[in-house]
Amino acid sequence: MTAPAPADLLAELHKAADIVASAATKFTDEDIKAPSALPGWTRGHVLAHLAGITNAMARQLEYAARGETIELYDGGQDGRNKAIEIAAGHTADAHRADLAAGLDRALKAFDALDAGSGWDAPIAYRGGVVLDGGLALWRELVIHTADLGTGLGPETWSRPFCEHLFGFLAARVAPEDKLVLQPLGLPPRTLGTGARSTVISGMITDIAAWLAGREPSLGSLRASAAADGVDLPELLPWPSGTPAPN
Repeated sequence: MTAPAPADLLAELHKAADIVASAATKFTDEDIKAPSALPGWTRGHVLAHLAGITNAMARQLEYAARGETIELYDGGQDGRNKAIEIAAGHTADAHRADLAAGLDRALKAFDALDAGSGWDAPIAYRGGVVLDGGLALWRELVIHTADLGTGLGPETWSRPFCEHLFGFLAARVAPEDKLVLQPLGLPPRTLGTGARSTVISGMITDIAAWLAGREPSLGSLRASAAADGVDLPELLPWPSGTPAPN
């Protein structure tokens, strides 16, 4: 999996936090009720989830700092879902305040890490370490910013972020498939080892969006096999062990 160095990831987390906080400033109470890009979720649901995951990840680091682990969400997945439903209908101002508090708590926890060993401390999330938590929060912030529908779609995703998604989402490739990703103007990358080979070409952001279950925003995505156009292959669910961004 392609992962940035801790110092680079920290910078990306601050950047992603600034972008989503800025996007949230534009919403009125009516905007909060409007559908997001996620089926069945309003913008309020997305913002409630973002506040929840930022606080949850901050808690992972706070416990890790004293050599302890704790589940990501109180009450597990059911607790997460209930909290989102309860908070989804809050006012725009309340969502902004909750999001700002969560982002501040999470960024302070990451900023306080020792440059070396702090990123290797065990956490309960995916049975991994703090670095895994940082990568997860990066994915959540960037992908859900696109889901809010403020004009910051997948076309705004950086090359490092897209390349990270290629590695993380390789788990979505079915066992019988091999995907040869050919982002325009960039080196190809192969995901999977199956006998059924499909070439997926287009802008890097469109390929990453498709892998992430989002609508490619530049219309460049093409799939081919033996030089003939084919349908895009079916992908497996989001990698297990992590709450998917729906």
